[in-house]
Amino acid sequence: MKLDQVRRFAMSLPKVTEEPHFNYSSFRVRGKIFATVPPEGDFLHVFGADEERELALAMYPEFLKKLLWGSRVVGLRVVLAKAKPKVVKALLTQAWVRKAPKSLVASAATVSGDEKH
Repeated sequence: MKLDQVRRFAMSLPKVTEEPHFNYSSFRVRGKIFATVPPEGDFLHVFGADEERELALAMYPEFLKKLLWGSRVVGLRVVLAKAKPKVVKALLTQAWVRKAPKSLVASAATVSGDEKH
């Protein structure tokens, strides 16, 4: 997967902005970071829930690695050259949902037809 594909998808999510975060680029929803891109652009860092992260690591070890902050696991490091676009989009969506206000998630689900009855 290419970085421009990641960027296009992330920016298509409601209320997302791309902003600098030190020497990285970050994707944010209402100011909250849900993914970052290191300067070289070969990786994507996605911040999701522990359960989602562990499941993804087990299913896609060929392109997902633990993202560490010191000795603490804080997310996933995606090797973009090997990544499957469908998986990356799902991870970004999950991370967006985790950081977005509940009202925004609900309105996005209603618009996309994902509303549960």
